[in-house]
Order: sequence, then structure tokens, then C-alpha cells
Amino acid sequence: MRRTSRYLALLLLAVCAVAFAACGGSSDDDNGGTTASGGGSGEKVKISFLTHWAPETVTAFERVTAAYEADHPDVDVEIRAVPFADLLTTLRSQAGGDNGPTMASIYDLWLPELVRDGVLSRAPAANTSEIEAEWPANLAAAASVDGAAYGYPNEVDLYALNYNTRLFRAAGIDGPPATWDELVEDAKRLTVRDGDRITQQGFGLISSWAAGTVHPWTSLLYSNGGELIDAGGRAVLDSPQAGEAFELVDELANGAKVSSPQMSTADANTTGPYLENFVSGKTAMIIMANWWESALRAGMRDAFRDVATAPIPVGPSGDAAHSVSYSWMTVVNGKADDAEQRAAWEFLAYLNGPDSGEEGHSAMAALLQSMGILPSRTSDLEAYRGDLDRDFLTAYVEELPNAKPFPIVLGGQEFTEALQRNLEALQAGQMSAGDAQERSQADAESVLETAAG
Repeated sequence: MRRTSRYLALLLLAVCAVAFAACGGSSDDDNGGTTASGGGSGEKVKISFLTHWAPETVTAFERVTAAYEADHPDVDVEIRAVPFADLLTTLRSQAGGDNGPTMASIYDLWLPELVRDGVLSRAPAANTSEIEAEWPANLAAAASVDGAAYGYPNEVDLYALNYNTRLFRAAGIDGPPATWDELVEDAKRLTVRDGDRITQQGFGLISSWAAGTVHPWTSLLYSNGGELIDAGGRAVLDSPQAGEAFELVDELANGAKVSSPQMSTADANTTGPYLENFVSGKTAMIIMANWWESALRAGMRDAFRDVATAPIPVGPSGDAAHSVSYSWMTVVNGKADDAEQRAAWEFLAYLNGPDSGEEGHSAMAALLQSMGILPSRTSDLEAYRGDLDRDFLTAYVEELPNAKPFPIVLGGQEFTEALQRNLEALQAGQMSAGDAQERSQADAESVLETAAG
């Protein structure tokens, strides 16, 4: 079988696997009553799309909206971009206002609470039918609450070990680490110091960004046989496997001292020193998501050839590499008026449909691929099968069948932020691994209990 055909088969099967976590919350009977059938009033309807995409992606998106407006002169589509750190708060604070965003791109972790709070509109029947027919069943389910669809799934993200092959050769290391022990030993050999100051870190631990801190650690936890939340909805950060994952961070940051907190912080746009130091060859290894490929290519240029990807190193209690995975979706503001909701759902059907792009793919898939992100619509995977067969994505694509989703539960964002605080305190040497584990379990239990009401 050709390599591209094998990759496509993996993707079609594995995209299902990354979205099987059930969404909590309850549906709002006041939402979902509109239908995607157009306004028909003759008046121009103004709708807006809230996103966190970078300026170059927004520019490409503007070409998509311009084409749509040319064919739909009664619709005006505005794009609003904010830093990732402000995306959820902007949607929450502005949704009920006169000038609130009509549509938004959201992280699936936020879905249960946004539905519970009446912020989102349930998808009309026509859109729901398309979502159920054109996306893998489990990914469509991840965009739903209580069996009702609330948006179009688009990107799928997971994590892999990214490493600089030039630095590996200079350190005399033949290949990437496969186990935690190898990770620590390789990171020691790859770390360069000027006195007590690290000038090249062997391994980067990201901070100042909830997902950037928690998702790589969760990938290590999953690869050690651990879980965040068990099948019964109970936090299980008190497990031996989780204890070993906390101890690994402590060893990297405070024992072997192969990671510098100052070199691995993130900013509100999810860029910053952690990215800059990898781009400049001052970070030898880091666990990151597939979507940062475009940033690496832009920053490294010819030096991007030195970047390679590998599966997550496996812990002492693990059986195989298991990256954490998550997805994003496009949704409609349930507090917008009926005409705006109708226009929004029609635009999202176009944006995520095969007629909006070229050669059978959607415009959304083209935007995602420009950022190195895996699309999820079945026809988009088919249309892009050749583009997905590139070296940087190899480990990501091949590890999709083993990926495990981040739990989608009420209180998910607060759960993540509490774990982030404790991991960052551990990285900074402000608490021991044991204390970080104990505090994380207590915080998780409190958050989940509060969210459950």
C-alpha cells in the first residue's frame, strides 16, 4: 500500500478515536429553533466571526468571506481576531450584547458550559444532518451535548516529541528518546550552561499557558498508563502513575536541571520564549502540537529541515505512547437574533463544505492546512491525503490511533487551570512532586464537585 493511502486510512479510522469523550451539560430548549434557510427580508444581515487566528490566517479568511459576500450580497461577514487568552472571555462577555459575535471558533473543552449557560445555538436540522453524515461519528458526537449538535467540527490536534536533529548530532545522540529514562539522559547531554545559567535547554517545559503546560504533561501521564479523570467522572491525579509524572517534571526542572523556566514561557497569543528558543536552536526537545508547524517553518526557514518528530516517550508504568488529543469547532451565538443565526449557520455550512475550497476540499480545511493543522471532515482528508504525507506530520498521523482525548466535562477549563498552577509551581521549585500531586488532586475534586452543582 502506498504511504499516502496508509496515512489516509489511519486518519479516517483514528480521527474517530480522538473524540470519544462524552460532553456534559444540558441543552437549552430555547436554542436550535432557527433553520438554515436564509432571511429573505431583502435587508443586509451583518454577522461576525470571532477567532484567535494569526494575521496571515485572518487575511486568507477574508478572501473566503469576500467570495461568500459576492455570491450573497445580502450578507456582510466581519472577522474579529483576539489573542487566544481572550477568546473565551470575549465570547462570554459579549455574547448577549448588541454587537456580540455571531459565530466563534471554540476549543471543545468549553462546549458543555457554554451550552449550559445558553450562549450557543443548537444546530438546525439541515446542518445537523450534514455534520452527522460528513464527519466521523465520534467527532460529531464531541460537538454535541445530549445528542444535539452545536457546531461544525474542524481541526484535530495531538502532541508529539519535537526535537532538533542538528543538536542531537552535536551531542552524539543517534535518535529520539523512547522512554522517560532516555528522555532525562538525552536532555542532560543536550543541555549547555554558562556557569549556572542554561543557554541551551535539553527539554522545554512550557508555562504561562494552560493548555501548553497541561497537555504535554497529560501526554506523558497517558504514556505512563495514567488518567486525569476515570470512567466514573472522578479525578485520579492521586494514582501512582500520576505521581511518577509529577516526579518526572521535578527531575527535569529541579533535579537534572535541563529545563529553564525563563526560556519556556508563553504569551497571550501562545507564542513567546518557548517558541523563540526552539526556533533559534536553544531548545533541543519539546512536546508540542501539530498546529505549530507553520510557526516553526516561518521562524526557522531553512533550519526547519533540522526539526523531527517522534512519539511521546513511554513511562515506567506505561505500555505505549499515548498523546492527548483535542478538537475545535465553529459555533453560533444563541443570543443573536433569528436572522443572524440563520445567516450564520448558512455561512458555516459553506465554510466547512466542499464547494468553498478547491479540488474538493473546504475553505476551512485550506485555512487549517496553512497552519499545519489536521482537518476532520472525511472529504477533506481525502482531498488532502498527499499534503498530510510530509515528514513533520509523520509521528502525529501514525500516533492518531493511540491518542486519547482530554476529558470534556463541566468545569474542564477550571480543572486545567488548577493543574497548570500546580505544575508551574513544581517547575519553579516552589513545591515538591508529592505536594504538587496532593494539591492537584484536591483542586480537581473541588472543581468537579462545584461544576456538578
